Amino acid sequence: MGLLKYIAGRVGVYLTVLFTGITLIFFLPRFMPGDPIEGYIGRMQYQAGQSLSAEDVESLRASLTELYGLKGSLASQYVGFLKRVLISGDFGPSLAGFPKPVSEYIATALPWTLGLLTTTTILAWVSGNLIGLFAGFFHNKRIATVLEVIGVTLYPIPYYILALVLIILFAYIWPIFPLSTTIMPGALTWQKVGEIFRNSFLPGMALVLAGFGWNVLGMKAMAYATKEEAFVNYARLKGTPPFTIMIHYVWRNAFLPQITALALHMGMIFNGAILTEMLFSYPGIGSIMRSAIGNGDYNLIYGTLSLSIVAVATAALAIDLLYPLFDPRIRYK
Repeated sequence: MGLLKYIAGRVGVYLTVLFTGITLIFFLPRFMPGDPIEGYIGRMQYQAGQSLSAEDVESLRASLTELYGLKGSLASQYVGFLKRVLISGDFGPSLAGFPKPVSEYIATALPWTLGLLTTTTILAWVSGNLIGLFAGFFHNKRIATVLEVIGVTLYPIPYYILALVLIILFAYIWPIFPLSTTIMPGALTWQKVGEIFRNSFLPGMALVLAGFGWNVLGMKAMAYATKEEAFVNYARLKGTPPFTIMIHYVWRNAFLPQITALALHMGMIFNGAILTEMLFSYPGIGSIMRSAIGNGDYNLIYGTLSLSIVAVATAALAIDLLYPLFDPRIRYK
């Protein structure tokens, strides 16, 4: 009964977050300066090299207003938006890339962001927690102090600062990696895999380093506190080997709060990935989001922001639902 109540509560919070987030992304772009319809008409006239007649402009404006869901009152636009998004997941065509639908942009960019975010999150979380466990358990050793200093140094540095430092060092001073991501289209071969790895290394390293320091400090504090507990001292007095104490007594209890912290940290990780993609021109969600904001492309903004909210909320929900597997107190509460 306690487990079902726990799951129902988490799912309820998840649905509330999705609805609130989708509502916010509908209203926020409408407070942005500029009119996307007028901007599109102006770009079209500029590219054609001639001005349209007043009748043609008015007809085009009416067609675009209906096509992009901007017809009618704000309330009717909102209801229509919820029907399209929640029922069919349709964000319509891109304003800047008409008639290409928003779903095609997202389908092209999503694997890049998902691959980068998944890989870096796992690397930062696993390596940071292992090193933090070692630093907290052997806190009186010099190597533990060095590891803690590294974590303290990296923790307060924002993602974009780390990305800029890596660009300056390894793409400008020592040109080992490219300044921006340039991956040629084509079939997936071993050469293509190597090219993807080379172009993804710096943005991935920026995310790993940013998450690494936070995980080291969090686990170090928990491990140090847990090793002073009575049950750990009892195991030590019984002659249990230090490695066994560290893994079976300290780690199994210290990493539980780290799982909760990972769920809370997912939003920051996703935002960091988007900023990093912009700096490295990485072909992910961050790049098309920057393009959408610059062009006032409402539909593409809706699509990318909605995907961001769904991704972060779903990842946090998955972690919350897996938590009872690690903490039996929830199953039997």
